[in-house]
Amino acid sequence: MAVTEGGPMFLMAIDTEGVIKTKEYIFEKLKEVIEEVGVECVVQVVTDNAANRKAAGLMIEAKYKNIFWTPCIEHTLNLALKNICDPNNNEGDNFHLWFIEEVTEEASFIKNFVMTHIMRWSMFHEFNKLKFLQIADTRFASVVIMLKRLLLIKVALVQMVVHPNWAAYREDDTAKAQRVKEHVLNDIWWDIIEYVVSFTEPIYAMIRLADTDKPCLHLIYEMWDSMIEKVKMPIYRFEGKEEGEECILYDIIKEILVSRWTKSNTPLHCLAHSLNPRYYSPAWINEVPGRISPNADHEVTEMRNKCFQKFYPDQEDFKTIKKEFADFALFMNAFENPDSIEDRADFEPQQWWGTHGVSTRLLIFLH
Repeated sequence: MAVTEGGPMFLMAIDTEGVIKTKEYIFEKLKEVIEEVGVECVVQVVTDNAANRKAAGLMIEAKYKNIFWTPCIEHTLNLALKNICDPNNNEGDNFHLWFIEEVTEEASFIKNFVMTHIMRWSMFHEFNKLKFLQIADTRFASVVIMLKRLLLIKVALVQMVVHPNWAAYREDDTAKAQRVKEHVLNDIWWDIIEYVVSFTEPIYAMIRLADTDKPCLHLIYEMWDSMIEKVKMPIYRFEGKEEGEECILYDIIKEILVSRWTKSNTPLHCLAHSLNPRYYSPAWINEVPGRISPNADHEVTEMRNKCFQKFYPDQEDFKTIKKEFADFALFMNAFENPDSIEDRADFEPQQWWGTHGVSTRLLIFLH
């Protein structure tokens, strides 16, 4: 698949049955497509985070000086969720996360107990037309999706286990039926589910936002920062913590998220973040205490300059692009017009650059 300004485009499908997908094999296939499309037309190649794919992506970067390898953001977020929801995927003994796995296992047990028996399944549908979702483990955010659906059908589950017919339908496995009933009627158990959903929902929401046909590279850097803050709020509220207090659970989850972001953040993310006019507007900067514009961020600046050097190896062009960016970031020369400053907060990046960026020969091409 290729992504252009007009949307996604199917290029080819390759039958890899029986093929060992080494980094060399993947590299050769990516190279064939790049050569066919045209090296000058390709900005980045996107794969998941598997070691062989990452290695192939880095080989592409080494061969083509104008192309970046970018890890799939949805896959990165899903790996973070797996680390959070299954402590076995983590290094170290994060026992503070075990309650998440426990509530998830019980939710799966209830789902399977109802779905694998036709009479129980039929009885459940007497109380609710919504279905349990049978979600493959490979599906992004499968745990969050299952728990969210469980909350939607909570009333139906309660009605089912207190109905007189439940005793008749449970005779084939009394112990399991009793286990289901105890959990379904346990308010504390439901509170824990709501809690888990509350702090994993921001991660799931970002997966959904990123998993679209619309360009979102220019939003990813800011979305990560905002998402981590949104994860924090329900945890602190539930734990009764004040801002500035230590919260072990949040610290563990934040470390997982930051680690995943650090591994997947690329110079291209930072460049796209830097070229979004909205992130220089007072309205955006003042939304969150301590927020700074991209040109004031050391990491973003360093990564952005790597992009400039990669795209413009000629020294004169490199100087020109830096001057153009300085004008844009500091509201100077062609960008000091009050109309252009006001529009930064409201216009989509493509609209803004099309309206106000015509004087920047190189920068307008990058946006």
